[in-house]
Amino acid sequence: MSGMKLVSMKRFALFLSCPLLLCAAELSDVHTVYLLRMAKGLDQYLANRLTTDKVFRIVTDPKLADAIFTDQIGEGFEAKLEILFPPPEAEKPAPPKKKDEDEEGDGPPKLITDTVNKLAPPTSSFGRSRGTVFLVWAKSRQVVWSAYEPAKGSASKDLDRTATDIVSRIRKELKGK
Repeated sequence: MSGMKLVSMKRFALFLSCPLLLCAAELSDVHTVYLLRMAKGLDQYLANRLTTDKVFRIVTDPKLADAIFTDQIGEGFEAKLEILFPPPEAEKPAPPKKKDEDEEGDGPPKLITDTVNKLAPPTSSFGRSRGTVFLVWAKSRQVVWSAYEPAKGSASKDLDRTATDIVSRIRKELKGK
């Protein structure tokens, strides 16, 4: 009887681990990427190299991306993801019926200059990047790949060389699988 329990427990453990296996993303699963703004404009050089070497397709709509390139993770990155991928909104109650235009409202009149700031304030990554680049799976927010590749300087040739080195490391890892 104890052997039967052991087999059942193993099957149950395997059953629980299956969804985790399905959610685990690998570098070879990435086909389209979105690049967040990076320090010193590295994202532009990286986009150029990724496209030229045909490693990944670059998309300008983050909702179409399998993964996102960033040079920082943490609270700022999480806040940016909330803006790019807002959670689905719960159903809102029906708005109250509008009064006829002939009736005056109870509140103060709205001015033409009344505005609502619908965008979050911009976040800066200046000074926060220390040379590490992350590739994050868009849906699960798991880091799929990362590399430490600091730029030697801020000159164009230095940034292009850094982007080339990053793409070379990705290609090497993709070929190894």
